[in-house]
Amino acid sequence: MLRAENGARSGAPRFARRATLRRSLRLLGSFRFEQTDPAVFYGGLAEDSAAMIGDFYTDLTGNGLAGATILDVGGGPGYFADEFVAAGARYIPVEPDPSEMHAAGLSVAGAVRGSGMALPFRDDAVDICFSSNVAEHVAQPWSMAEEMVRVTRPGGLIVLSYTVWHGPFGGHETGPWHYLGGEYAARRYRRKLGREPKNRFGESLFAVRAADGLRWAATTSADVRTVFPRYHPRWAWWLVRVPIVRELLVSNLVVVAAKR
Repeated sequence: MLRAENGARSGAPRFARRATLRRSLRLLGSFRFEQTDPAVFYGGLAEDSAAMIGDFYTDLTGNGLAGATILDVGGGPGYFADEFVAAGARYIPVEPDPSEMHAAGLSVAGAVRGSGMALPFRDDAVDICFSSNVAEHVAQPWSMAEEMVRVTRPGGLIVLSYTVWHGPFGGHETGPWHYLGGEYAARRYRRKLGREPKNRFGESLFAVRAADGLRWAATTSADVRTVFPRYHPRWAWWLVRVPIVRELLVSNLVVVAAKR
């Protein structure tokens, strides 16, 4: 059953207490450093992600992250690895792009090169499968989501977080012109800066909507525990339940599920 409500009833009692306005302002404020000082942005996001995953896993299993095996789909460089390893987890990132695997001069021992749409892992392999801001970069995001369910052990945790297309960050570096169409935004970027955007619409950036994630949450075999807007305080989680509004104001949607 799909739940997208506040507080303990949402299946996220620990994280709901952490989802304050102060946290939201801190995370949103760090976005301006994504290109100029990635350690500030990605380091803060990694710290928040480890705390978020730890809260969900404790709510689900009663255990902390120590000893858990975490598969990070699209993990990229080592900011996330540092945080999860510090919590005592075994962290395995899988990433199709070798340049992303070594971004900012960082690398992760044991990183796996592979596609999120065909994860190179056996069924029921990991305790936690996590993906942050990746679904909008793959052509078949819900195939990736089902792959995440497949490789997670029964009773394990799946957390899928992605950027909503019509939200303020949907166009990535081509925004806010993505509101006039992804192809228009890409052409405008090339015309203004003389180069293609890193996230090229139709090739490495796709229009994934909040409604798409809610549809997957309602049909997957996993037990969806909660769906919420990642960067909003808990008192604003109701936005997920309002059509059209959620597409514009839910900049990042999180689906949290348990493997049956």
